[in-house]
Amino acid sequence: MKAVLTILSILLLLLSCSRTDVIELTPYDNPEVPLHIPAGFPPLNNSVAGNTPTKYGVELGEKLFHEKKFSGNNTISCASCHNQSRAFSDNNAQAVGIYGRIGLRNTPPIQNMAFMKFYNWDGNILQLEKQPLVPIITHEEMNSSILEVIGKISSEPQYTDLFKKAFGDETITPDRIYRSIAQYEYTLISADSKYDKIKQRNEGEEFTASEARGYHVFQQKCESCHRTALFTDQSFRNVGFPLNPSIEEAGRARVTGIPADFMRFRVPSLRNVEYTAPYGSLGQFPTLRAVLDYFDNGVVDADNLDPILKANGNRIPLTEQEKHDMIAFLETLSDSTFVGK
Repeated sequence: MKAVLTILSILLLLLSCSRTDVIELTPYDNPEVPLHIPAGFPPLNNSVAGNTPTKYGVELGEKLFHEKKFSGNNTISCASCHNQSRAFSDNNAQAVGIYGRIGLRNTPPIQNMAFMKFYNWDGNILQLEKQPLVPIITHEEMNSSILEVIGKISSEPQYTDLFKKAFGDETITPDRIYRSIAQYEYTLISADSKYDKIKQRNEGEEFTASEARGYHVFQQKCESCHRTALFTDQSFRNVGFPLNPSIEEAGRARVTGIPADFMRFRVPSLRNVEYTAPYGSLGQFPTLRAVLDYFDNGVVDADNLDPILKANGNRIPLTEQEKHDMIAFLETLSDSTFVGK
């Protein structure tokens, strides 16, 4: 009889488990954040499908993006060089990192990363999740290590709480750090400029006469490289800009080892170009006018100079009026909402 009572007690205990107890065993609530592809944009890159942004993944990534403990002396974060008001670039010719150390290249803007095939000026990164470690360990940037970063943030309740919400438990790993930062960056989509309202969405606005003329000049003389809704064909080209004197610089050839890739760089997007001065991989040009003047006057010759320039006598001829109108058009690519202005 005692054995029977024991069995009945166990059964009653099991049956008494409330539905709430079962719910607690279900997966954590962290909904996906939909990424809306703007009109005319290319498809999302393949990496996004394997690291779809989520509510708490993006929240964690944004917090990590602004975390100065990523640097060895707690003074530099990703946001230190990627300032939202500058379309997530900065106004330095070359990146400035820990202890004021000067980097090799100009800081590229962070926008529409979810649609890009390559990252960095030389395209050495193919997956955005592999990018965050680079500045962390680079001597001129953050001069730290991922293990040092984890050690600094692992005891902070805000982080342990966010990692649990984003990934299901409090464990902080390098992969989770990289994935959450990438998730945040995937959400940085810029497609609300005057150009978008006119040419992509037909919302009733019109170009000024100068902007319209500039658009025509752009289509004739620039669109071959700066095409698609991203305003880049994502190719690598040598356009004859003044050379970086550093012996570490070789452009795309640093990645491929192919001599023909020497000083070829990824064609940058022109979206928000009004905010991202100075221009060029070395920040060679302080203004858009300086860039256009340089192309007009003639570029540095090279065996692998882009064929379009070679065919035009190593230059892009532009009249004073064309330069004025071109800049007027380029400013229609500015997305004030994106940069917080």
